[in-house]
Amino acid sequence: MQILAERENASAKDFLPLQGTDHVEFYVGNAKQAAHYYRSAFGFRLTAYSGPETGRRDRAAYLLEQGQIRFVVSTAIHPEDPISRHVQRHGDGVKAIALTVDDAEEAWRATTKRGAKSVQEPTRISDNDGEVKLASIATYGETVHTFVERRQYRGVFLPGYVPVNKRDRVSRPAGLLHIDHMVGNVALGDMNRYVEFYRNVMGFDLYQTFDDKDISTEYSALMSKVMSNGNGRIKFPINEPAEGKRKSQIEEYLEFYDGPGVQHIAMATDDIIGTVTRLHDQGVDFLRVPATYYTELAGRVGTIDEPVETLAQLGILVDRDDEGYMLQIFTKPVEDRPTLFYEIIQRKGSRSFGKGNFKALFEAIEREQALRGNL
Repeated sequence: MQILAERENASAKDFLPLQGTDHVEFYVGNAKQAAHYYRSAFGFRLTAYSGPETGRRDRAAYLLEQGQIRFVVSTAIHPEDPISRHVQRHGDGVKAIALTVDDAEEAWRATTKRGAKSVQEPTRISDNDGEVKLASIATYGETVHTFVERRQYRGVFLPGYVPVNKRDRVSRPAGLLHIDHMVGNVALGDMNRYVEFYRNVMGFDLYQTFDDKDISTEYSALMSKVMSNGNGRIKFPINEPAEGKRKSQIEEYLEFYDGPGVQHIAMATDDIIGTVTRLHDQGVDFLRVPATYYTELAGRVGTIDEPVETLAQLGILVDRDDEGYMLQIFTKPVEDRPTLFYEIIQRKGSRSFGKGNFKALFEAIEREQALRGNL
């Protein structure tokens, strides 16, 4: 692994200032049921809705929130809708990673000028609560980045959504705070292509890099490069498979998603033991590593605040770098296709991504692949 000290172009003006992740939109087969799952299992709260009852004739969409995280799950009303075709091809998955900007038109102009493919030209939508400007560009696969300018909007989310003010009797919050990073899987040979996309089109810099010596097991390997925007609020690792004896987790994803897409979303907490305990109790299934991982933990990471026996009971992993340590755990895929999953992460100084856990983690993933007959 190579850690790059700071932004390579720190002195250069950030032509695409991003305030953060505005929301993540999923295209799903049944948004009502997906919303219920994220509320009951992950503790998100239903805060707004858009659909036929609110005058939107093509889809139903539910806004779910926890901490600073906003998920939108959208489903088509008609079978020939683009959402329906997206779900038929990919299954449920991330369609749009929306980024908050001060000027959506300028963000669109700056990125398309640098080679981005436009998906939606700058568009104004409004209601009695004001105006929002939106624009979108393509990235890997059918995933898009949507620039959201909401300075002139006072409403709950976006025009066309109505607030859901009643108490959410399903939601049991789990202490999730914000999105730490989102990982994209691309085909063999395409990682550097998208690294250059984020560098040249969006002004990101290479933050960390992992090769097949860092991320490998007896059977498979992958490579990853982490791209970060100017203020460091947005981090997008890009994965591609590497040559191995058997099918890697990236190849499995690409086969069942039928192309590149978002592999996992890492959500931060400041109390991973409390968060994972609640998620366990609420039915979230996590990957497990062998008990020997924890007998060797103290020698590998040194003194930590958390009881090792509690971490072992919950299956939480730990890694340390020269800035501190971090704790992380990964869910099993949340779809019937082995595609999208989640990471829960707590950082205690470390800005890395758990290199010391890679071997144990990917062996756990391979055990799940073998059960599915896909290794």
